Amino acid sequence: MSSAEESASGERGTLEIVPSVCPHDCTSTCALDVERLDARTIGRVRGSTRNTYTAGVICEKVGRYAERIHHPDRLLHPLRRVGPKGSGQFARISWEEALDRVAEAFTEKAARHGSETVWPYFYAGTMGLVQRDGINRLRHVMRYSRWFSTICVTLSDTGWIAGTGAKRGVDLREVGEHSDLVVIWGGNPVNTQVNVMTHVTRAQRRGATLVVVDPYRTGTAERADVHLALRPGTDGALACAVMHVLFAEGYADWPYLRRYTDAPDELAAHLRTRTPAWAAEITGLTVEQIVEFARLYGRTKRSFIRCHHGFSRSRNGAAQMHAVSCLPAVTGAWQHPGGGAVYGQTAIYPLDRSLIEGLDRVDRTIRALDQSRLGPILTGDPEALHGGPPVTAMLVQNTNPAMVCPELHLVHQGLAREDLFLCVHEQFLTETAAYADIVLPATMFLEHDDFYTASGHTYFQVARKVVEPPGECRENHFVISELARRLGAEHPGFGMTAWEIMDETLRRSGMWDARTNVERGGQDMALPFEEAHFLRGFKWPDGKFRFKPEWEAFGGRGDKMPRLPDHFDVIDRATPEKPFRLVAAPARTFLNSTFTETPGSLARERRPTALMNPDDCAALGIGEGDRVTLGNERGVVVARAQSKAGQQRGVIVVEGIWPNKHFEGGIGINALTSAEPGYPNGGAVFHDTAVWVQKA
Repeated sequence: MSSAEESASGERGTLEIVPSVCPHDCTSTCALDVERLDARTIGRVRGSTRNTYTAGVICEKVGRYAERIHHPDRLLHPLRRVGPKGSGQFARISWEEALDRVAEAFTEKAARHGSETVWPYFYAGTMGLVQRDGINRLRHVMRYSRWFSTICVTLSDTGWIAGTGAKRGVDLREVGEHSDLVVIWGGNPVNTQVNVMTHVTRAQRRGATLVVVDPYRTGTAERADVHLALRPGTDGALACAVMHVLFAEGYADWPYLRRYTDAPDELAAHLRTRTPAWAAEITGLTVEQIVEFARLYGRTKRSFIRCHHGFSRSRNGAAQMHAVSCLPAVTGAWQHPGGGAVYGQTAIYPLDRSLIEGLDRVDRTIRALDQSRLGPILTGDPEALHGGPPVTAMLVQNTNPAMVCPELHLVHQGLAREDLFLCVHEQFLTETAAYADIVLPATMFLEHDDFYTASGHTYFQVARKVVEPPGECRENHFVISELARRLGAEHPGFGMTAWEIMDETLRRSGMWDARTNVERGGQDMALPFEEAHFLRGFKWPDGKFRFKPEWEAFGGRGDKMPRLPDHFDVIDRATPEKPFRLVAAPARTFLNSTFTETPGSLARERRPTALMNPDDCAALGIGEGDRVTLGNERGVVVARAQSKAGQQRGVIVVEGIWPNKHFEGGIGINALTSAEPGYPNGGAVFHDTAVWVQKA
């Protein structure tokens, strides 16, 4: 055992406690302690105290990871389709035959349509940089269609950076010790990032107030002193009305504003008409709720806002994120320990990703296709294809678009095309894998080496393989390198092991080598207080926070966006025909399409459920557990109703993402969501959907 491992006594005798890092699509990126029972078997997974952000706490779904890694339905061997697309009928073949078939298909398709016809498709089934992003190295060397990543953070990233200039902020570990007011805005960390609650709870025990801004009564809102249940897509209006009160009642820190912001006088003048009464009409909150929150925020110097990813699910999400991020600049909260805000920390890592992703081989004349617009792309929409050739070949890793992409009817129609060659490298026979021509069995994170940035904290962590993979499962890096060899793709990264890529990347980046990182429990890249709080200036040439963002610099439709913080009314508004606004929120024990196969998660989540205001249920004659139909111009979905206090009338929430097969009709909630890009330049809009609802 290494110095980071230890022996312990367990029911099966002596076991090893082995360090690892959670790879899943959550900003916590937890440090883990894993029980290794033998070379192929794990027991319980626990949070590690070697990382002071994780602080020994992890979510329940990862705690019982043995359910997943040792699941009887894991893919163990390469498969070739022998039935219709989507039928799930496959025959076992060898790795050599499988990879040869993939390479031959890619070569044939590229010869017929040009290299851009091949589109490697991936996302965040693992957040490990080698295993997730190595697919881009193959893409760039082979001149396949480039990748425009929009399905998760594009809108919220844009909105945060528009003001601060960089995706970083206050270290959340300050909250427990220093913050007197914590505002969790646009997120439900009880479900999605449990470690936030560790540090918030410490603050509450000191007497800090917790405010949650969210359209429904989440598990996080249940823990709050104040819950502001506004209408979906109206956060910008609330932020503007709060700032109106801050200026009108003397809570604005003018010395700070003069020194650190670009246009405080213009902002104050603009906000004179953005009154609490104005915002009440838009948000559905009362004037009293808005004013009380504004005064609480204004008089609390050590006020902290945790901006979450809910902003990234609405057409106006970037504008909303920017408006909320303006609040600590108005009060000068950035100056105080435990004051300010954070959204993400990825800008703190000095990583040179060129070896991992083949960035030295990027040709920007090659089109970049929007991952969120997979349905329109696969069904031949000329605009989505940028006027180029059809996509006729794909390699899919780390994602399940047949379940998670918007406009699922189009996605399924496109995946069923006979002229589309599809290879899926997966851990289970997902709904996407069922459409594949070739299915390859993939490792899980405990079965390969990788390293991880975080967004919710400041550690950079390396993880060694813990156990051997079952059957013939192979890591993503193996598949990419073997395909490269067959396709004639040349790049140093294809001839290196994952560990060698990590070590060389870390050397180029001026960071600890991989072994040192493991032995020391991760490298904490936390910035000094003055940097984290932007007291040396925001990351713009003039050092000023931008109340007036240059939205055009982000491309797309930036010229259509408000010049100063405002309610940007481009959402899919409720109408008499579609009077409900649907939020497709994350469930507690699923993580996107991951964990939807584990018994513990299925037992807890039970079934697809539509959370509705009790008055809406009464008006529609809907009882507890009744079947309800949700629909719009894109499709129809059936779920079971649950009366839920704490959300406004006209708001409906379906937590998931449940697999399509769990819904009547075999189509899931994303049949209703739109692939229309958010402003200014793309981003999926999963929480921005108008629907009708009726008793089934």
